[in-house]
Amino acid sequence: MSRVVVLGAGIAGHTAASYLRTWLDRSHEVVVVSPQTYYNWVPSNIWLGLGLMTEQQVSFPLAPVYSRAGIRFEQARAIEIHPEGSADIASPYVVVEEKRSGQTMERKPITYDYLINATGPKLNFAATEGLGPGKHTVSVCTPDHAVEAAKTFLALVDRMKQGERCRFVIGTGHGMCTCQGAAFEYVVNLEFELRQHGVRDKAEVIFLTNEYELGDFGMDGAFIRRNGYITPTNIFTESVLAERDIWSITRAHVRKVEHGRLFYETLTGEEHELTFDMAMLLPPFAGVGLRAFDGSGGDITAQLFAPNGFMKVDANYTQRPYEDWKAADWPRTYQCPSYDNIFAAGIAFAPPHPISRPHTSPSGTPIYATAPRTGMPSATIGRVVARSIADKVLGKMGPLHAASMAELGAACVASSGASLFKGTAASMTVFPIVPDYDRYPKYGRDLKYTTGEIGLAGHWIKLLLHYMFLYKAHLRMGWRAIPE
Repeated sequence: MSRVVVLGAGIAGHTAASYLRTWLDRSHEVVVVSPQTYYNWVPSNIWLGLGLMTEQQVSFPLAPVYSRAGIRFEQARAIEIHPEGSADIASPYVVVEEKRSGQTMERKPITYDYLINATGPKLNFAATEGLGPGKHTVSVCTPDHAVEAAKTFLALVDRMKQGERCRFVIGTGHGMCTCQGAAFEYVVNLEFELRQHGVRDKAEVIFLTNEYELGDFGMDGAFIRRNGYITPTNIFTESVLAERDIWSITRAHVRKVEHGRLFYETLTGEEHELTFDMAMLLPPFAGVGLRAFDGSGGDITAQLFAPNGFMKVDANYTQRPYEDWKAADWPRTYQCPSYDNIFAAGIAFAPPHPISRPHTSPSGTPIYATAPRTGMPSATIGRVVARSIADKVLGKMGPLHAASMAELGAACVASSGASLFKGTAASMTVFPIVPDYDRYPKYGRDLKYTTGEIGLAGHWIKLLLHYMFLYKAHLRMGWRAIPE
């Protein structure tokens, strides 16, 4: 019997656990450890954050699904990895904290034969003073954040209906943020809803981003085929915002947020102040703070994790100038180089280098979009890691399965509205996600599979994906037929 422990029940962790339970018989144990009681389809938090969906429409309790599937669920937070065991416990194990009666936290070990770190990110709101829920900005990173964002938005809609003018600032709250695509989708949805509520003339909408150019999205932008022409994504994205009268600020690092105003620095070193009535600014990501110890209790955290807290895997982390990085430096199997029974999936793995060119302001502030690892890549990596572990458990001696982001494509559908008959969507595909200038010298990507369109059809696809992926996440009949 083998025990596989999965830390995290987000897109990567839930996908990995689901496939492991399918590929391994019940003599083997699959354990999921997550501090959250629910699964959340994060892309639909955009709609939740504007009052277009309810929390129940974008999330569901994990325990009943895992009980039905035969997956052991531990609602707890992983805090330590002991890959060599210890003097008291011979097997490798993780230490988790779970809440007991009241606010008492209890530590306990969970042994494993194989471990998948799919913890996702720490939402590092603390990196910018005053950023985040409970302070001066809202967020759509989690369902409860999005519910509060919707309340703020709808309250301002009521004020505008009484004749007030309001300013909305949407974007990234730090110079090292990722997930610009989510901020972009939220701003176009917000603008659409302002029109639906009949108050667009009372609103000023601003998109503030750390991207060097609009449409960078943390992947150095792309060239896309559209209507027979080759168009850079910055033109594509600028057009979407311009058509909606959304003003943009690029190359910006938010230094501090106070009630109703924020202070930001630009890449040229200029300092600016911007007032707002509502600001939805995404935070930078960091690792969740797992620590690691060897068999004698020595701290080996720096051996397993990069300085940002994400886990090192089979990537080339050699420090070199940006121009010298290669697509081949990106991981393929997501196996920990120090311990071959540990893997990382989704956002939990450490990228070897930025995809977008790093930039620094005259004061030394880094301002550039960091590498995205969400959505399709996370799910695909989760499945591939699960396949590798299942093969090892079953005694199959072939090579590990691979899913390099330099060999994977991705699709992104940014909606504008959540109705079947109103709204549009900007639909993009890129292949590969990490540009490979050795294979595709001119553009870094294969333009046969790198495309972009705007229209109602993409909007329908976005709604279809919402229901289809939640069906899959529930592990209902035929779920494996739905691709990642």
